[in-house]
Amino acid sequence: MADKTSEKSVKAGEPVLLAGGNPQIAKGDGDAPVQAYIAAMPGWKRDIGERLDALVVRTVPEVHKAVKWNSPFYGLEGQGWFLGFHCFTKYVKVTFFRGSSLRPMPPVASKDENARYVHISEGDQFDEAQLAAWVEQASRLPGWGTT
Repeated sequence: MADKTSEKSVKAGEPVLLAGGNPQIAKGDGDAPVQAYIAAMPGWKRDIGERLDALVVRTVPEVHKAVKWNSPFYGLEGQGWFLGFHCFTKYVKVTFFRGSSLRPMPPVASKDENARYVHISEGDQFDEAQLAAWVEQASRLPGWGTT
């Protein structure tokens, strides 16, 4: 049975926050579900989501967006997904699905030999120039899955 907080959130039309403050947003293609996810990100994480989304769109104007598995995904039509992000309690995890091919490689390793992560915590001044360079490189690689 759902707890009273979840019931109130659902009744108010607000997304439920899952573990770590990750918004539960229905799967969907396009900008609208991604913007709904970002709007539901709690506190400081929302600013990170807004900045990441703007950076990706600025760097890859033809980007295709979707929400899958309660996370925004970014890719190019017919080439697959190159980036996603997800809220955790203490950071927002940015996933480059082919991150091991980026130079320099993003700092956090994955169990998946192809993926690499960047963790952005509250108060971090992330290097937008480096993130944009990774986004640009990643967008030129074959992506993960299909868009």
